[in-house]
Amino acid sequence: MMLIRFLLISICILYIIRSLMRYLIPVLFESVVNKAQQQQQYQQQQRQARKPEGAIKVDYIPQGKKSSVPDSEGEFVDYEEVK
Repeated sequence: MMLIRFLLISICILYIIRSLMRYLIPVLFESVVNKAQQQQQYQQQQRQARKPEGAIKVDYIPQGKKSSVPDSEGEFVDYEEVK
């Protein structure tokens, strides 16, 4: 009698678990797929935001300095190259 009761309870529990899995597994897979798509979109946005190869971006240009050599250092003399 005890064995029959155990078997009936086990069969009922397995049937309930099987029924729940029919609905839970698709929901779980859907959430995993959505996360993967979001990561892929984020990576594509990161690739598009990168600077192209060889591009230069200047953030700061100092104002007010004309030259690092003061005017009192000397003067520029034109010359001609003789060959």
